[in-house]
Amino acid sequence: MKILAFGASSSKNSINKKLATYAASLIDNVEIEVLDLNDYLMPIFSIEVEEGVGQHLLAQSFLDKIASSDLLIISLAEHNGNYSAAFKNIFDWCTRINGKVFQQKPMLLMATSPGGRGGATVLEIAKAAFPRFGTEIKGTFSLPNFNDNFDLEKGQISNPELDKELRNIVRMI
Repeated sequence: MKILAFGASSSKNSINKKLATYAASLIDNVEIEVLDLNDYLMPIFSIEVEEGVGQHLLAQSFLDKIASSDLLIISLAEHNGNYSAAFKNIFDWCTRINGKVFQQKPMLLMATSPGGRGGATVLEIAKAAFPRFGTEIKGTFSLPNFNDNFDLEKGQISNPELDKELRNIVRMI
């Protein structure tokens, strides 16, 4: 089984990438590939740009990564209550190639933030929208107050209750 994990942020120190990587590590006997959205930077999508460059090769590469996986683990960054611009741009380019971006892959959908809501707003938006783009969401998880609840040195959730909650969700996938 191959897991594709990423934080939906272009931050070099993405807390969402750290959470997605940790969640993937909780599954035994799997191959894990962790993507960095900075490897998929494209011009801001518009019809005019697409007419000029066609279907972007990086969008196809992103879709190929999804196609080669068996499970997606995505942790969404929340920017002003919605997806990060970096993720939304990749998503927009990908939908022009395949409207079912997630290609019927099961998904663990998560979010975290330094604040007490843990990306709850963007998580709810994605939970409602992503199934229309070809996924079955097997579980959702929000980690509030990232800086207080995640041990950066160990690369894991430090709050025992929240860690147990994520582990239980992962077990059910």
